[in-house]
Amino acid sequence: MAASLNGKLVVAISSRALFDFEEENQLFEGADDRAYMALQLAKVDEPARPGVAFSLVRKLLAFNTPDAQRVEVVILSRNDPVSGMRVFRSARHYGLPIERGVFTRGESPWRYLRPLQAHLFLSANEADVRSALGAGVPAARVLPHAARAGEAHPHEVRIAFDGDAVLFSDEAEQVYQRGGLDAFQAHEVALAEQPLPDGPFKPLLQALHALQQHAASGGTNGMRIRTALVTARGAPAHERAIRTLMDWGIEVHEALFLGGLPKGEFLREFEPDFFFDDQTGHVNNAAPHVPSGHVAAGVTNAPGA
Repeated sequence: MAASLNGKLVVAISSRALFDFEEENQLFEGADDRAYMALQLAKVDEPARPGVAFSLVRKLLAFNTPDAQRVEVVILSRNDPVSGMRVFRSARHYGLPIERGVFTRGESPWRYLRPLQAHLFLSANEADVRSALGAGVPAARVLPHAARAGEAHPHEVRIAFDGDAVLFSDEAEQVYQRGGLDAFQAHEVALAEQPLPDGPFKPLLQALHALQQHAASGGTNGMRIRTALVTARGAPAHERAIRTLMDWGIEVHEALFLGGLPKGEFLREFEPDFFFDDQTGHVNNAAPHVPSGHVAAGVTNAPGA
């Protein structure tokens, strides 16, 4: 019987998002790929340090049991195949059961997301992230120097999402950009009972919801998922966001309606394994506290914005 990814939560991740290759990347971005390959080969037996998305990947893979493989992680990297050996060896060193990888030696790998049926793509390359989002795949540009996740919740995957242009469409954000806060509030109150259109990360939230439902049946090594909506919205605009999630049949465990307050310190208290936001200001504010990624979607990320 042929192998299949059907029914699994599939995460595609670049080697630089999973491991700390910042020193080596200086050679890679310098267009000296031979020197980069030589350095990675010289270090092939030296495990790379965990990267910004390492905790997220490790915890998601912990959902798998011998009887049920619910999560698949695939390396999708601009690295060359030789450097890929170090990536796989590093994964094995940390006990990460990753067996699939695509290495394209400098070419964009995003097209392989379609046959992988990926629910998430994490990369440090903005162009690859934008291409993935354009193809309908939830994707974020990781900040390699962001804080690493803590160890306080070893049996819980914690993920925080912004709302507009991430879980939801940027419809309301467009109103805000055109008319300001008063227009935004009036628009959202008037449409409070009308669900917001889907945003780029709805498929990931749905997949996490399905995984949590399976976890509730007790077949995932005791692992759990805890999600948070962390949004600049405040009352009365909060209601439309809540009603949208209700319409989707998805519950989030926490909702932080911050009314424009900086998100970083609140995220520090939630302690996520990863946080997704479309606005670079929010991502940069969060990065000193938690693993963070920029979702280059919506009106705030349009060319020339």
